[in-house]
Amino acid sequence: MRTSPNIIITGTPGVGKTTHAELLAESTGLQHLSINKISEERNCTDGRDEELQTWIVDEDKLLDAIEPECLAGGVIIDWHACDLFPKSWIDLVVVIRCDSTLLYDRLSARKYSEKKLDENMDAEIMQVLLDEARDAYDEEIVVELWSNEGEDVEANVGRIVQWVDNWKKDSGRRDGAEADGKEKGGEDD
Repeated sequence: MRTSPNIIITGTPGVGKTTHAELLAESTGLQHLSINKISEERNCTDGRDEELQTWIVDEDKLLDAIEPECLAGGVIIDWHACDLFPKSWIDLVVVIRCDSTLLYDRLSARKYSEKKLDENMDAEIMQVLLDEARDAYDEEIVVELWSNEGEDVEANVGRIVQWVDNWKKDSGRRDGAEADGKEKGGEDD
């Protein structure tokens, strides 16, 4: 039984996933797993898409690489996709969203190619990642949060920190109830 939850922070590039994940890790002590970094550092890539200027992630290698950390619990997975992670690993999926005009400006500032810019804007406007999260996980663990201003990030992180605290309290109560049940079962034998 994990003593800390696993959280996915997902969303279109440029919405503020990494900022949220870093601040959340600072506030909770959970481990930030930046999938972009991990895929490179742990050799979980299968070439490069030069047109989109991005690494192609070998999802099987990636899952094998992070499985021990996820099974232990207490990780924040920071990536633009979420549906490849097993449901049993995940306790909360946070989909960060952003106003499309702001997102366009953020991605343009990153000097994204026209194709990459268009692809990401379409994904955000059509809420592709939110729908993907809702299709892959139970509805009650998927949360949509908006990140248009700096204050939004602070409020979002505060909300997630409160959720983590509640998860830990609830988890402790479940563990205690299970232990009590085992003790009572032993007495009745």
